[in-house]
Amino acid sequence: MEDQLIVNMNEYLPLRDVVFQTLRQAILKGELKPGERLMEIKLAKRLGVSRTPIREAIRMLELEGLVVMIPRRGAAVAKITKKDLEDVLEVRCALEELAVSLACERINEDGILKLEDALSEFELAIQHGDVTSLAEKDVAFHDIIFESTGNARLIQLLNNLREQMYRYRLEYLKDNRSHDKLVLEHRIIIETLMNRDVLNAQKRIREHIYNQVMNVSQQIDSEEE
Repeated sequence: MEDQLIVNMNEYLPLRDVVFQTLRQAILKGELKPGERLMEIKLAKRLGVSRTPIREAIRMLELEGLVVMIPRRGAAVAKITKKDLEDVLEVRCALEELAVSLACERINEDGILKLEDALSEFELAIQHGDVTSLAEKDVAFHDIIFESTGNARLIQLLNNLREQMYRYRLEYLKDNRSHDKLVLEHRIIIETLMNRDVLNAQKRIREHIYNQVMNVSQQIDSEEE
């Protein structure tokens, strides 16, 4: 997939930051695989830049936990661990429970229609079999719920967490068996919001997230065997 790494130059950002964002997105989207070595010369050639911004970007990615330094081997994409998965999804569960609680009170008819359209788009993406597109449609569905809360601070926190969630979301969606379950879960969440049923909405979002934790945990276990 070497042709997928494209640097989107931004005249307002230092080259180091542009390279950092490019590599970060490649890791989050799975274009750079867990465990894959990050060789400066090779990456510099692929991105058309010198080794210096590559080296600086790798240091920044290490601070974020997306890259690890391996003795005598150098930098590599950090593998997905169960602890990281559980930590991220615990935070997501707490924030999304709050989000659906507020959405139950504040979502309007237009918001419900947007959710139904987003679900239709999600089902269409399933038919096309594009996991990246499917992940984007899943994100779009949840974003509508977040926006309906009207709470800018909560939306900001969830947007920041979304980046960290992307790796786990892709792993979950790679399992075709999860797709029908996701459609059903999304449909039930819409119904709880329509009925303004706060307790049921919280329960359904917990189940929705728990199913993802269990699925990805099982994938991690199978890879470690």
